[in-house]
Amino acid sequence: MSKLFSKVAVGSYEIAHRVVLAPLTRMRAESGARPGPLMAEYYAQRASAGALLIGEATIAAPDGNGYLGAPGLYDDSQIAGWKAVTDAVHAKGGKIFLQLYHAGRQSNAQLQPDGGRPVGPSEVPHGGVAYTEAGWVPNTPNRALETAEVARIVESFRTAAERGVKAGFDGVELHAANGYLLDQFLQDGSNRRTDVYGGSIANRARLLLDTTRAVISVWGADKVAVRLGPSGSWGDMSDSNPEPLFTYVAAELNTLGIAYLHLIEPRIAGNVEDDARDQNPVAAKLLRAHFHGPIIAAGGFDGDSAEAILQSGDADLVAFGRHFIANPDLPERLRNRLPLNKYDRETFFGGTEIGYTDYPAYDEDAVAA
Repeated sequence: MSKLFSKVAVGSYEIAHRVVLAPLTRMRAESGARPGPLMAEYYAQRASAGALLIGEATIAAPDGNGYLGAPGLYDDSQIAGWKAVTDAVHAKGGKIFLQLYHAGRQSNAQLQPDGGRPVGPSEVPHGGVAYTEAGWVPNTPNRALETAEVARIVESFRTAAERGVKAGFDGVELHAANGYLLDQFLQDGSNRRTDVYGGSIANRARLLLDTTRAVISVWGADKVAVRLGPSGSWGDMSDSNPEPLFTYVAAELNTLGIAYLHLIEPRIAGNVEDDARDQNPVAAKLLRAHFHGPIIAAGGFDGDSAEAILQSGDADLVAFGRHFIANPDLPERLRNRLPLNKYDRETFFGGTEIGYTDYPAYDEDAVAA
């Protein structure tokens, strides 16, 4: 019996199977960071009865973007476009969580209001690139947030979560991975603060936990989730002692009773080109003892490795990215062991319907022909 295609409870929802659409930055939003009809079509293609989809990283504050073409929910004008997306998913019988993020220092002045400097926990030199009208450009050196400013960040996530209710989402996932602002505060490679948001593990976790509580005040704990990347190095991220940091965070989130914890597993040698078929699921294996709710694992899985991590008990669901991009009917292909379309990495970020909504579902007659 395949565990991958068994039912599972996620918060207050019963999910029909454990193949999850990962949150995937695709940069197809229209002017004003508004989702358009093309985005609604994309999500509808990947929705099915009882399935769980996680929306792409959505900007929570006007100064929170790192990618031209990313969608937002920091303004009421963005609600209608997202409502078309959620309506399309619900029409197919699926559930969709909103993922909220703030890029923090992973941005460029071209993406900032009035061309200002990006914000972060501390002024620590780092690499990385942002996507602007000039293409991929180096990040602009950030300024450190003043202590009094941090409350504004929390409030921006809370109000974006309120807009998510109006947009018809089924829940909210906070993006605290991939070197974005919440992750930047967590890890001491980027957080050198000496106030209540720096120094100790509890202080560095304060922003994430305060933000989680703020979003819970809108949605309730059973419809709020968090994504972490304990082994991620994207954006020059690092921590001097990650195990106690992330076990503390997982335990605190467990106490809050959130819907699920979403963990990015380390890829082989950290190389995104690898299949990660033989990856060691360190993140989920480590944090399972500290978080007792559902865990979603993500990072280079195929059907067999997904089944293996579920059978091990280290995760309860598996999020698929690249394969879901190229196979809108991925759950059925995995269920029936059908061949997969190949993905085109060149069309992942930005562009048109090419490499976005033009991947075909499996057609047995076409294959036979």
